[in-house]
Amino acid sequence: MQPVEVKKGIYWVGAVDWNVRDFHGYSTLKGSTYNAYLAMDEKITLFDTVKKPFADDLVCNISRIVDPRKIDYLVVNHVEMDHSGAVPEIIDLVQPEKVFCSAMGKRTLIDHYHREDWPFEVVETGQTLSLGSKTVQFIETRMLHWPDSMFSYLEEDRLLISSDAFGEHWATSQRFDDEVNMDELFSHAAKYYANILLLYSPLVQKLLANVQKMGLEIDMIAPDHGLIWRTHPGKIIEAYVAWSKQKARDKAVIIYDTMYQATEKMALAIADGLVQEGVEVKILNLKLSHRSEVITEVLDAKAILLGSPTLNNGIMPTVADILCYMKGLRPVDKIGFAFGSYGWSGEAVKVMTQALEEMKVKIMDGGLRVKFTPTHDDFMKCAELGRKVGQEIKNQG
Repeated sequence: MQPVEVKKGIYWVGAVDWNVRDFHGYSTLKGSTYNAYLAMDEKITLFDTVKKPFADDLVCNISRIVDPRKIDYLVVNHVEMDHSGAVPEIIDLVQPEKVFCSAMGKRTLIDHYHREDWPFEVVETGQTLSLGSKTVQFIETRMLHWPDSMFSYLEEDRLLISSDAFGEHWATSQRFDDEVNMDELFSHAAKYYANILLLYSPLVQKLLANVQKMGLEIDMIAPDHGLIWRTHPGKIIEAYVAWSKQKARDKAVIIYDTMYQATEKMALAIADGLVQEGVEVKILNLKLSHRSEVITEVLDAKAILLGSPTLNNGIMPTVADILCYMKGLRPVDKIGFAFGSYGWSGEAVKVMTQALEEMKVKIMDGGLRVKFTPTHDDFMKCAELGRKVGQEIKNQG
């Protein structure tokens, strides 16, 4: 893709990855971008790089604006290799005067690339850097989502280069939020938050509060993935406030796998009970629904209902997978229960209930087991339990 001027003298020079479909367990069905930004000033500065296979794209884009060897500074906001993979090639080519990063960034760059001879310049929150007519203010964002992470704020341009915050995994030919469908954009942004930042929600709240205290005027947010927020930066900040507080709607997510459809029939009966109480229901068969899509639905749900038949005295592998994934992301303030069919042992409900309890899910009625094929009475019990959960959801307001 061609470089794009995002502010006067500041260019997107990154790469579009149309073909990536998995981002360490997160399904990227519409690809991604690796965004890097070039500021043209007395000190020409490159903010972040790209994933290693796209180093040539980065160099090509920079070359359309300036000879890369004229770059003075490199700022590494985040060392994860989808952003720092091209750092060695860029440093070898550019020979920058300084490489700006956080203290943990320096340590992590050395651990990754074993180059202690690079011209590191460690910065911390509040420290500024003059590029000439432009001033960069650095803001450390530790564990958002790596310990080295930081933001770069260009004061005169009111531009926040936000590293992995406020991004989306979405490959497009457009570069800005106002050039795409907003509903689709926010669905990608919600998925990104749910799968990458949900675990760090308390830190997100603190960061947003600190940014507000700093009085930064932000009229554009340029993340390291996805679209640049030039028209709606306030809306994505508002969304992050809500997502970080894990504000939920009157919604339940039924997550299950099934062998001979007995557990699936239970899921549908439970859903009928929830619908009777006016609660929105999402029914997700784990054979058809990727873990990252599931956790996105969990993000704004009040209830998690988990189903599996008993297999080898335990649960289905797909259910074990989503439990492991969900536990790592730590959704909070949920209610729920486990359900499932069994033949002769029936441990699945106990295993799932224990896992939900470890995630601090408030368990409703201890779960529900059905032997082999559900009867009419079993379906009535499922629907009744669904209604109870629906009533609890409504009572929460």
